[in-house]
Amino acid sequence: MKLFASRPSYGLILSVVCAVFVSCGTENQSLKSRDRKISESIDVLGALPESVLDPADNPTSPEKVALGRFLFYDPILSGNRDVACATCHQPDFNYAEFLETSIGVNGSGSGSKRQFRLPNTIPFAKRNSQSVLNAAFNGLTNDRPYDPAQAPMFWDMRAKGLEEQALLPIKTLEEMRGHAFTEEAVLDEVIARLRRISEYRTLFSAAFPGETEPVRIQNLAKAIAAFERTLVATNSRFDQYMRGDSSALSISEKDGLNLFLKAGCAKCHNGPMFSDFKLHALGVPDTENRKESDAGINNDYAFRTPTLRNLRFTAPYMHSGKFQTLDQVLLFYEDIAGGKIENPHVTAGQMDPLVYELDLKFKDISGIVEFLNTLNDDTFDKTVPTRVPSGLKVKGNVE
Repeated sequence: MKLFASRPSYGLILSVVCAVFVSCGTENQSLKSRDRKISESIDVLGALPESVLDPADNPTSPEKVALGRFLFYDPILSGNRDVACATCHQPDFNYAEFLETSIGVNGSGSGSKRQFRLPNTIPFAKRNSQSVLNAAFNGLTNDRPYDPAQAPMFWDMRAKGLEEQALLPIKTLEEMRGHAFTEEAVLDEVIARLRRISEYRTLFSAAFPGETEPVRIQNLAKAIAAFERTLVATNSRFDQYMRGDSSALSISEKDGLNLFLKAGCAKCHNGPMFSDFKLHALGVPDTENRKESDAGINNDYAFRTPTLRNLRFTAPYMHSGKFQTLDQVLLFYEDIAGGKIENPHVTAGQMDPLVYELDLKFKDISGIVEFLNTLNDDTFDKTVPTRVPSGLKVKGNVE
């Protein structure tokens, strides 16, 4: 598998060096940021690989993918049989969802029309629904070996690999589990349900041949992960450009790329996925859908750098879903580079020092957004099964 794309044969290298003198809000931060240089070139970015790397213990197969697709769309995996993986990860929304934070269990409707059924004791999901598209490449950078089994998942990177990721929403109260089962018992309940359905027994046997009892938790995770590894979009115009087609981007889009690098965005948004896959504290405002402030996995308000790919289809943005447009996101970065902290629970000392190295100007925002749109690729698989083996509603209660 080719993990890192070659640079354009025409030798175009955009290299920018800018001095950053930003007021950081405190004397110590100002001293730290003064005289720092931003030096970024197109070499810190990259095209996506044209193929996906499977973990050694879960090689893909058509049978495994077919099973995984059914499981992804079947609400039998949820405690109340009303939510599927696809409820909050829909093809029309780039396998994400057009909501600030998701409504899982006890919800109905789709997109902005989704709401809780009454009476309701289930909270909103804690964070914005991240896209599953290209999650097969999570962890892929220019400077580290890529291991799909160790790929960081979720906003707080609490899971590694798509196999581990696949099971956690099933066990989470507000996402798929609900009140009917405990976190410890729900997976056993789901497996018992699947074993009672003859079609699923046949599908699991075909996907995992030779096993005495193929319908088990580990294979449930492997099948869903195998399907999710088929959900990739690897041929954006930016990918074409990085593979050598200089005409894939317009002059203004190339200018936007230059502005993106000049502003220092690639300090965190780098590599083929435009993510360093690290946790950063930025002081993003909390969602109002939850009463408690979200301090993240380490209680320091740091969250994983999201990919910038296919942003056209994945609004709203950030872990709390507080920004509806890319312009709002970039204005937020302009503010925090100037020392403004938008989350009252975050102190200046908690903010990631890299934000003070940004040199983002208001006049450059439209150009950067124009470049970001070259990262969109709408050619991914959007196939939705017409039925699922359980006989339940495909995608759960989304009507």
